[in-house]
Amino acid sequence: MRFCQFLFVGCLSLVSLVSQAETVKGLYQVREPVNGQSSEERDQATQRALDTLVLRLTGDPKAVQNPGLAAVRKDPQQIISQYGFDAGPPEVLKVDFDPATTDQALRRAGLALWGANRPSILVWWLNDATEGSSLVGDGQATAAPLRRAAQHRGLPLRLPLADLNEQIVATAQNLEGTDPAPLHSVSERYNADALLAVHAKEEGGQWQAQWRLWLGDQKEAGSVQGADQAAVADAVMLAVNQRLAPRFVAKPGASSEQLLEVQGMNLEHYATLGRLLEPFGGRVQSVDGDRILYRVNGSAEQLRAQLSLARLQESPAGQAPAPVTPVQPVPGGTAPAPVAAPAVTPQLRFHW
Repeated sequence: MRFCQFLFVGCLSLVSLVSQAETVKGLYQVREPVNGQSSEERDQATQRALDTLVLRLTGDPKAVQNPGLAAVRKDPQQIISQYGFDAGPPEVLKVDFDPATTDQALRRAGLALWGANRPSILVWWLNDATEGSSLVGDGQATAAPLRRAAQHRGLPLRLPLADLNEQIVATAQNLEGTDPAPLHSVSERYNADALLAVHAKEEGGQWQAQWRLWLGDQKEAGSVQGADQAAVADAVMLAVNQRLAPRFVAKPGASSEQLLEVQGMNLEHYATLGRLLEPFGGRVQSVDGDRILYRVNGSAEQLRAQLSLARLQESPAGQAPAPVTPVQPVPGGTAPAPVAAPAVTPQLRFHW
């Protein structure tokens, strides 16, 4: 069956379909520790929550000082849907920001935003503490600070099982090395987009960590320190957010309009592609067989980075695209109706 014949049939059932990237849950919910439930404490925690959210969505530490956000910073309630306190320890203020009004406010300020569909990160984290060395595994108590930090910074985190075979490979030498090859063999089964290797050490009551990140051809590294494991975990995740965000953000008015063609479409791919292109304002222009044409706003580099999350491959340059048939919505419905129009040439072409 041709893709254009069933493109919009049963789309409501596609919400559970996912790509290799993950949609960050609770991206617009922020939890901030508080000392009591006084109005003053609540107001201060709300300001911190707003700053956390802006940094989470932009990856830019200077974004919170943008003059265009002055009104929102003065009255954060205009973009908050609800808030409440959760008993501890520690006690926290949970603030739910409204996604639509929040994005509108940030875009009006000219800020570049990173959508909820983000690369999944497999974290190899080795702790060297006074009681010994241990690899953090999924389900362990030591995984909790990492998960909280990843959620706080808006990153989809995966942790290994930390079985014996993985402990043999995830040594301090391999985690601090510049070559990720030793980790590849034990990472394949987790099917993550990126690898994050961290070696954290406790010295004199303080924690410090060296980290390395690999995502496609992107390599990043750094070092952080913190008072405890939770602080150093948050510092690592913050650094990773700030390194990854520039690769995926879509800034209003700063990107050119592009025509993007993707081949190998089916219902699952259509759902995946729609989520990936949401930050770029993707709009379907035409459908022909298993090919679909989108009009998007973004740089070629940003789009390549975003589409790589779904394992799409760029079609060879010089391969001429076949003519496409633009579509228009049917009055009173959502299904596209073919209309005659001249063939167009996409600037970017990918395939599954």
